[in-house]
Amino acid sequence: MSDRKPPDAAAEMDGLLEALASDRAATLDAARPAAVAKQRKRAGMTARERIAHLVDPGSFREVGQLAREADAAPGERPADGIVTGGAMIEGRPAVVLAQDFMTMGGSSGELGGKKLHMAVRRSIREGAPLVMLLDGGGHRIQIGQSSRRYAPSTTTFQEFARLSGWAPMAAAMLGAGFAAPTNFAGLADFIAMVRGQSTMGLAGPALVKAGTGEDVDKFELGGAQAQVDRNGIADLGVEDEAAALDSLKRFLSYLPSNARAPMPITAAPAEDRSRAEALRGLVPANTRKAYDVRRVIDLVMDEGSVFEVKPTYAKNAVTSLARLAGRPVGVIANQAMSLGGMLTGPACDKVAHFVALCDAFGLPLVYFIDVPGFSIGSPAEKAQLGRRSAKLIYELGHATVPRVSVVLRKGYGLGYVAMAGGRSFEADAALAWPTAEICAMSIEGAVDVVNARRFAEMKAAGEDPAPERARLIAQMRAEVTPFGGAESFGLDDMIDPADTRPRIIEALERAPARRDLAMPPKIRSICPI
Repeated sequence: MSDRKPPDAAAEMDGLLEALASDRAATLDAARPAAVAKQRKRAGMTARERIAHLVDPGSFREVGQLAREADAAPGERPADGIVTGGAMIEGRPAVVLAQDFMTMGGSSGELGGKKLHMAVRRSIREGAPLVMLLDGGGHRIQIGQSSRRYAPSTTTFQEFARLSGWAPMAAAMLGAGFAAPTNFAGLADFIAMVRGQSTMGLAGPALVKAGTGEDVDKFELGGAQAQVDRNGIADLGVEDEAAALDSLKRFLSYLPSNARAPMPITAAPAEDRSRAEALRGLVPANTRKAYDVRRVIDLVMDEGSVFEVKPTYAKNAVTSLARLAGRPVGVIANQAMSLGGMLTGPACDKVAHFVALCDAFGLPLVYFIDVPGFSIGSPAEKAQLGRRSAKLIYELGHATVPRVSVVLRKGYGLGYVAMAGGRSFEADAALAWPTAEICAMSIEGAVDVVNARRFAEMKAAGEDPAPERARLIAQMRAEVTPFGGAESFGLDDMIDPADTRPRIIEALERAPARRDLAMPPKIRSICPI
């Protein structure tokens, strides 16, 4: 019988835990001072610092922190370039992933790709928002340039498609974002970019130069001015990383954790009649005078609750998340200060996507209408406005959430219909202010079209048609009265602007959360574009 003393199990465990702690420490920022210093020169935060800023303190539970390829030593290519796990954001569960640019430019090896895939699957399984902090490349070129390894591809993008409309997806572009990060973000419901730091696009300058010969600066190609202001791919451009991360939190605060979860309703504020009465002096009856519709929105919604989405893109339409008596709603309005509030192709895309977002997550739609119609002419046709306007109508026609429309001033033609005016999409309340002017097209335009030959004949005969034109305009305007829509029961009511807020609140309190569209037994509808 051996007299050798058996090993101390506790001592063995202590040794193993010490080795584990060492391996964990090797993945953290403190173990990589040179890489952190380099990161500071190009961006504000590291991947782990970004997560810490985003989530509730102490709530992040990392998954796959020790993941490393077989050929990597401990601390080499930590976490394989993707930091991911579960966390709480303002008290609610979320799944978070961040690209670590300090690890081979944020590119993903096989394990990093698996971690990203698992994050999307986890978001689906848990019904929790997916938040992506993107700063890096796509697949690691050293791995991707192999047919044996690349041919099977991955079902990650299929999972992204499954997640869409189930749990919210939000992305912050925080640095390099060409290629895969743009594809990930492109499927998100909200994208924020940092001006002068972030880029996004399908290919960066080097690949563009190699493939097309075009020599272009990265910010000209895919900076915030291009992708937020000009192209509308991203939703918001901000000045620093902290603002980008804060915008993700604010965006998520209006949405339920998933399409079947309770709405995040807050306490209703005390009513302030002075704010309501200020609405009476905001909208001039003269349709040629501009005003800022955002002021109307601010005064109708809960004070301080309005969060505009895509504020610098297609400024002729305003899309905002807001709260009304504590309840999240989506607000859509025509902006008279930009193109008179006309609906253009970009505006149609912007509003259509916003309608889909609100409908997916159960936010009622509130429309403020002052629309002269759709854009016309060769530029509009070249921009495929016919299909883009159809998409706007298509999305509203498929929406099941409550909707309320308020005509502030102009309600002309198909633009009025596409903005849920009157009975067009069975609004739960169809209201108008006394400044409303509802008809098929602008009065001046209608007179000119109808009387074009007559006016030409008058000119040919040496007669000035201006007095007759003025008479006809006055005659037609007498038919387009502010109260005509209500008199014909095309509207529910004409209201005092000061009563707008309580009337909308009342309508939404009475409306069911979802309506039955009574669709025929088809498999699916076909989006116009």
